[in-house]
Amino acid sequence: MMASRVDLLSQVLTLIRLRGELIFSADLTAPWALQFEPGSAYFHVVSEGEVEVTASDGKRVRAEAGDLIVLPQGRGHAIGVGGGKPVSAREVLEAQVRDERLAIRLGGNGALTRLVIGAFRFEGDNMPTMLAVLPSLIHIPHSMRTEDTGWLEGLSYFLLAEAQEPHPGAALMISRLIDVLVIRAMRVWVRTAPPENKGWLGALADVRISRALKTIHDEPFRQRTVAELAGIAGMSRSSFADRFATLIGAAPLHYQTRWRLLLANEMLKGPDKRVGEVARRVGYDSDAAFSRAFKAQFGYPPALAKQGDRG
Repeated sequence: MMASRVDLLSQVLTLIRLRGELIFSADLTAPWALQFEPGSAYFHVVSEGEVEVTASDGKRVRAEAGDLIVLPQGRGHAIGVGGGKPVSAREVLEAQVRDERLAIRLGGNGALTRLVIGAFRFEGDNMPTMLAVLPSLIHIPHSMRTEDTGWLEGLSYFLLAEAQEPHPGAALMISRLIDVLVIRAMRVWVRTAPPENKGWLGALADVRISRALKTIHDEPFRQRTVAELAGIAGMSRSSFADRFATLIGAAPLHYQTRWRLLLANEMLKGPDKRVGEVARRVGYDSDAAFSRAFKAQFGYPPALAKQGDRG
């Protein structure tokens, strides 16, 4: 079952292509606070000390040495210790980070918090839809990494080494290492997070709901009923529909349709792909019905789906 969940995670991440942007270290002494504006997504590796992280939706966690926090939605967040006055992270980065010194310092005379901070983005036309089903904040405590405990420290070390002593191909290497770190964090989260965590990753941690999700993803163009999906999950129709909507944030058939349209959007980018051909492939009997559903999902008709045609 875990392999199936990881496969589903891979399918989602394929549609929201991840690109690493920046890596730097931070030595922060209490009291201090940094405000990250909406835009890039971030991760924070706590090398020393502790930090309080507040996501855009108000979710708050306290992390300590060895912990990893990922904020994948790029909606802005705040970090700090000791009630310091918030300072713009962008302004601090502009003032202190240089090619030869990818590091910042901030704070008073209190306890030291040392972080490795990375910025990344998700790209692609499907990004807004898929980001909406990712959690606002992923917290991986050190205690949660019960196996291969050195992977986070190893990745952090190599990220900073590539950033501080750039060699040919360093930018691509940093981007790929950030990819690995973020994907590994999501995989750990799927395996260890309680099912009560809302969002796509939380749903993968629910054994019954993840069975239904796997069915939808394995045969995305086969239209199934709620009763069929409930039977696959081993639940009553009403219990399944309620649980699915609570975790995923969409009713089962709505999610099924959305997933088909996301795949259709990718298909239309291929060479010589006609709208009618894709409509039939994803299960629509008429071009008109497909076009209406597609435009409702993405805000533009399928004829304009090819990259560069919507400008």
